[in-house]
Amino acid sequence: QVEMVEFGGGSVQAGGSLRLSCTTNRPTESTFYCMAWFRQASGKEREAVATLGHDGQAAYADSVKGRFLISKITVNNTLFLQMDTLKPEDTAMYYCAAAPFWAPDCFTRQYLFWGQGTQVTVSS
Repeated sequence: QVEMVEFGGGSVQAGGSLRLSCTTNRPTESTFYCMAWFRQASGKEREAVATLGHDGQAAYADSVKGRFLISKITVNNTLFLQMDTLKPEDTAMYYCAAAPFWAPDCFTRQYLFWGQGTQVTVSS
């Protein structure tokens, strides 16, 4: 059973930074073809924020480009999301996700494994 656990959420003022972490109980390099961060704000649909492919290619939602950075450290099976210059509209529950099989586009594909989420709140 694949487990994914997020850490690092919290409350911050606009313009501040947070770093989210997601640890898994599987080796990320050999198990997951795509890994991603999603978010869901209250009353809105879940949306992809940033994705990272097996080849290291990253993709970002337009709303976070230039402010967020997705990365991973394979040796300890951890995915990160560095979030800078946070805005109130970034307030949401953030989820990490992973998919084990190939797909042409990590940003638009379906994900199989999910964490339980971590809340990010940005105040103005």
